[in-house]
Amino acid sequence: MNERQESTTSQNNAVTVIGLGPMGQAMTRTLLTAGHPVTVWNRTASRADDVVSAGARLAATSGEAVAASDLVILSLTDYQAMYDVLDGASGSLAGRTLLNLSSDTPERTREAAAWAADRGATFLTGGVMVPAPMVGTQAAHVYYSGRAEALRSHLETVTLLGTPKYLGEDPGLAQMMYQAQLTVFLTTLSALMHATAMLGTAGMEAREALPELLSSADSIGAILRAGEENPGTALDAGEHPGELSTVTMMGATSDHIVETSASLGLDLALPLAVQSHYRRAIKDGYGGDNWTRIIDGIRGPR
Repeated sequence: MNERQESTTSQNNAVTVIGLGPMGQAMTRTLLTAGHPVTVWNRTASRADDVVSAGARLAATSGEAVAASDLVILSLTDYQAMYDVLDGASGSLAGRTLLNLSSDTPERTREAAAWAADRGATFLTGGVMVPAPMVGTQAAHVYYSGRAEALRSHLETVTLLGTPKYLGEDPGLAQMMYQAQLTVFLTTLSALMHATAMLGTAGMEAREALPELLSSADSIGAILRAGEENPGTALDAGEHPGELSTVTMMGATSDHIVETSASLGLDLALPLAVQSHYRRAIKDGYGGDNWTRIIDGIRGPR
């Protein structure tokens, strides 16, 4: 599904982009550069000025924007914004492919797919996994789910935005992957800021601390992959061998982080959350297992 030659579209097929925040503007510029006629619409029309100067056409209404292209890309705050924007454009939706790249919950995404189907549109979900400046670069990739044939028919166009990774027919899957990826991302960002604040109490400035902390963050993937062809294989098998790092050992470290943070007067929300995972596993009798055992408590919180 990620081969360009599978696409049946031509390079200059028209595309509509609704929502012109940084991501929507980046996608519009990428499509224009590739030769696609792009129609845009945004509730605050002035946000279209730059992309109109670059060659995009500004529609007067959302309905006009939808009617302009078979492929309609939505880059909005959430899924409610889609309803707000397209409510008056229902008559133009039949036969269109709606590619919603907005963030929301998987369940709301499935509801949106049903809403689109009721209006004769085909719905695709997408999760763009790079910031706006990286859209259209080799580093960009986008998760998709929904109707496979809809993605296939627009594959050459969407590949311009980033390498497509198709997850399946369930429209909620791409949103689930997007949220899972952001769980790792946002938690890591909070951890980096917590650690930077910790070192700051000892007089170390962020410009000294962050390079060291980022090296640690960069090494996590290599550590988890060490000795395993796929680091998820043991998890899938329900195996948590504790030869190297046990729940008890990691739990003791989490205790020390909480104590240190408290003594420094730092916010304890993040370290307490981490500590709770290990304390739960120890209480359940898994102290000798690998730290991955904490997934049980996450899957079934009390």
